[in-house]
Amino acid sequence: MTIQAAYNQWAATYDADHNRTRDLDQRVTQQIWGGQRFTSIVELGCGTGKNTVFYAQIGGRVQALDFSEAMLAQARKKVTAANVQFTVADLTQPWPCAPASAGLLACNLVLEHIENLGFIFAQAAQVLQAGGRFFISELHPFRQYQGTVANFQRGGEITSIPAFVHHISDYVSAASVNGLRLERLNEWWHAEDEGKPPRLVTFVFVN
Repeated sequence: MTIQAAYNQWAATYDADHNRTRDLDQRVTQQIWGGQRFTSIVELGCGTGKNTVFYAQIGGRVQALDFSEAMLAQARKKVTAANVQFTVADLTQPWPCAPASAGLLACNLVLEHIENLGFIFAQAAQVLQAGGRFFISELHPFRQYQGTVANFQRGGEITSIPAFVHHISDYVSAASVNGLRLERLNEWWHAEDEGKPPRLVTFVFVN
């Protein structure tokens, strides 16, 4: 099953399914950016809009991109703020964003499904304003090394979504090649993760 088809299938139950990674990502995002304001935010892979609601509160304008029509349908039901525009887009192709248009570029739980980080960072460098931030929140590679991938269950059958392992150095190197500087790196655990490797890693890069 393709990544796009998998997320189309998962869309109807994504928000209701038990998912510690999703819940931690939402909490971490609000912890990092709460209280800050941006004139323009571009959200890469908005999914059902679980973080879009928050980005709409801290951004003057939000352009939310996703390649899953089913996920976007859920997001449009959830997010009715006038400052949010949803756009169907494949992030592995040139993004439908104006150059230097984003003060914050946000990418939550997306890049494990994209093989070529270099392309993503090249596009990010074009879309970010001078001094803009590129925020990435991803499943920690330590979890990937143990075989953890995004998955969902239907009728007792588990569907695992294709993923690529990106080491922490891969993110830092791809950013450096494209002129982005690492400002902040953090590792995060869910409350139920005691004694386990970190669940998430987050990066903030500056253009």
